[in-house]
Amino acid sequence: MRNKTLLILSALLSLSMQAQEKAPFVDSIRKEAMRPEIYFLAGDAMQGRLTDTPTNFIAEEYIKARFEAIGIRPAGGGNSYFQNFTLMTSALGEGNTLEVKAPGGAVLHLQSGQDYYPHFNSASGHAAGQVVLVGFGLTVPDLSYDDYQGKNLDGAVALVLNDEPGERDPNSPFDGLVRSEASSPLRKALMAQDRGASAVLFVRDVHNHPEPGNFDTEAQRYWPARPPRIPRYTLGMWADKIRIPAAEISPALAEIMIRSTGKSLMDLSRSAETASGMGPVSLGAVEVSINSNVRRQMVSERNVVGMVEGADPKLKEESVIICSHHDHNGADGQYVYNGADDAISGTAATFAIAEAYMQAARAGQRPRRSIVFASWEAEERGLLGAWQYAEDPFLPRDKIVAVLNLDMIGRNEEVPEGMEMRFRGLEAQSAESNRNAVNILGTVRCPDLQTEARRANEGIGLDLRFRYDNNISNLMRRSDHWPFIQLGVPGVWVLTGLHPDYHTIYDRPERINYVKLEKITRMIHQMSWNLAQQNARPKLLPRRQ
Repeated sequence: MRNKTLLILSALLSLSMQAQEKAPFVDSIRKEAMRPEIYFLAGDAMQGRLTDTPTNFIAEEYIKARFEAIGIRPAGGGNSYFQNFTLMTSALGEGNTLEVKAPGGAVLHLQSGQDYYPHFNSASGHAAGQVVLVGFGLTVPDLSYDDYQGKNLDGAVALVLNDEPGERDPNSPFDGLVRSEASSPLRKALMAQDRGASAVLFVRDVHNHPEPGNFDTEAQRYWPARPPRIPRYTLGMWADKIRIPAAEISPALAEIMIRSTGKSLMDLSRSAETASGMGPVSLGAVEVSINSNVRRQMVSERNVVGMVEGADPKLKEESVIICSHHDHNGADGQYVYNGADDAISGTAATFAIAEAYMQAARAGQRPRRSIVFASWEAEERGLLGAWQYAEDPFLPRDKIVAVLNLDMIGRNEEVPEGMEMRFRGLEAQSAESNRNAVNILGTVRCPDLQTEARRANEGIGLDLRFRYDNNISNLMRRSDHWPFIQLGVPGVWVLTGLHPDYHTIYDRPERINYVKLEKITRMIHQMSWNLAQQNARPKLLPRRQ
């Protein structure tokens, strides 16, 4: 019996040793190599790397040069390290008008900036038609949810509530407390257009947001008289798809438009809270005529992408993506938003991991699967570079095994007492309490990646915390793993956490915790190696229904 027990223990020890096998050259990842990368890319001379600025262009050229020097091969278009794409920004033009024919025949001539305002993504043009309320205006097949109930609007104007049902319910099937992708105005406008709407009007969901608001002030914030320092952007390929006018109307105007139903906006907002969708509600003889003039301007941008090709004849067609973003919030006069942690810490880690893979390749130890290294553009503007690649990848999306997103991995999470709005939903905590901690978001949709993270951490000893996946902070959707998860690819965000220097001029290279950054980078290298070597792939779970 004793011999049998020893054999079992020996077998278990052997399996454990296999599980603990180090990724080749993981020990070559050193803080001393990452420090100068961060000091250069997040130095004052780089002026905060704002999208569509010369220093952002320089950052992209530097990242390309580093990939080239490391020896990873180009993974962009045309044997290039760059994925070129287009961003769109817009300005409010002249001649925006809205007329509403109310019950009884009265015609209301509404004032832009007082009673309504065009949306940033709106197409320019004219539309007219009867108004149909379609609840939250959502069609989500994987949740068996459809506010249109399969009906076509045949040229009617869709009246849509903002946000989504159950937005304060942690058990909401959409994404719990996290605002779902489907609830964005752009996605809703496309849904309305697909259902035959000639235009879409949005209004505040007064059931979930009953607080009185000053619509004039809201309109002025949306289209300020003086252009903001940082322009608002969307993807050019998204903007091209929107062909109908889209505008926001005041709750007071909506009350007039729905009068014929005999219900208030509050009543109808409550009615829209359903498990499967509200269905179209006719507003009788109410008609709308809208002229929209939103001037679009296109801007060229680019991601930087390289790869190490896998060694397995079949598995090399699959890839693990290791990524970060290089853009930040620029400079305001003498004040530079350096963005050292957000997210040059991740860029430096990406370089270090790529170096380790290439040293292994030169030693004859290539991974079985391919490893893609990416630096996304315009993360701060809405994850736009990651969205571009997720929707238009150079390697097939169904061949992406996992996305490991490294964004803000160089500090200790610190949430002050009293919590500013940007810390909403996070418990107060000290930097000291998080000195060895790292958060990993996204495993609620892919428990396999939680298992892989724990396995990779063996022998490294970080305090892994799997939290914030379902939190009103919306952290889950605030970095570049999110687009991939939305399109069916397992992904996680590795994040040491928010801190008071986040998005301020104090997010500087000298404040990075380089010892901790080295440990996290080694853990991610090990995790990526494990994912590249094993036969199985992590599985993305469906959302709750």
